[in-house]
Amino acid sequence: MSRIGKQPVPLAEGVDFSIGADNVVTIKGAKGSSSLRIHSDIKVETAENEIIVTRPTDSKEHKSLHGLYRSLIYNMVEGVTNGYIKQLEIIGVGYRANFTNGVLELNLGFSHPIYFVPPEGIDIEIDTKSRKNAIIKISGINKELVGQVAAKIRSLRKPEPYKGKGVRYLDEKIRRKAGKSAAK
Repeated sequence: MSRIGKQPVPLAEGVDFSIGADNVVTIKGAKGSSSLRIHSDIKVETAENEIIVTRPTDSKEHKSLHGLYRSLIYNMVEGVTNGYIKQLEIIGVGYRANFTNGVLELNLGFSHPIYFVPPEGIDIEIDTKSRKNAIIKISGINKELVGQVAAKIRSLRKPEPYKGKGVRYLDEKIRRKAGKSAAK
């Protein structure tokens, strides 16, 4: 059996789990609800506050789907109970972020501001008081969507290796390069 697939997914208190038509798994919790269509060969069942994912055979396709859907269901349960947060830090002189009326406005050293409208289910906060650099907090219940939005904002101005200016993850380490050295 798959090491990941055979582990049951624990259901936290206050989380509702249901399987609908066409193998659609729906999980509802305090933060919201999330649904996912499961492959027709994979079986999902509940037993004593746990979700168990099983596969019919040991074929290569079924093995890969077994672990995949168990991980996706676990991420859905974690998302509706705790949610996911990614934090980005803006470093650079004159680099700013502002979030008003559902639109993120970024000044990243270009001749024009960049406007970013977050997709449905994503919350964005700007924290400028705690540090000298602005921190963008991206949160939501869908792990994939939170990561995708964070990566999209980071790609607008990736951190450069000489001065370290740009948008980076809060815990990201940038490998710095030495600048030009004057020849004597």
